[in-house]
Amino acid sequence: QVQLVESGGGLVQAGGSLRLSCAASGRSSSSFVMGWFRQAPGKERDFVAAITGSGGVTNYADSVKGRFVISRDNAKNTVYLQMNSLKPEDTAVYSCAATTNWGRSLKGEYDYWGQGTQVTVSS
Repeated sequence: QVQLVESGGGLVQAGGSLRLSCAASGRSSSSFVMGWFRQAPGKERDFVAAITGSGGVTNYADSVKGRFVISRDNAKNTVYLQMNSLKPEDTAVYSCAATTNWGRSLKGEYDYWGQGTQVTVSS
């Protein structure tokens, strides 16, 4: 069992930056592939980024490539999402999630989810 808690959300102007954190407890997060997802009001949840347990491989949605960076610190059991050049369309609740392997992450099959943190980008 893994518990995930996100933090770092808030209100930012377009063009600004935020760094989200996802703290894992219960099991070492290094054994999990970690992902970030987001859900805007009235829309489905979308994949944002994922990272392997070692941090050596990452994957991004086209909409955030070149602007967002996912990273992890396994010593702290924490995954980060650095968000730069934010746009109003990035406004959403951002959630982190954990899954057991990269293949499942590519299919969107995640086992554990956090509650989410709100990110609001004003124009």
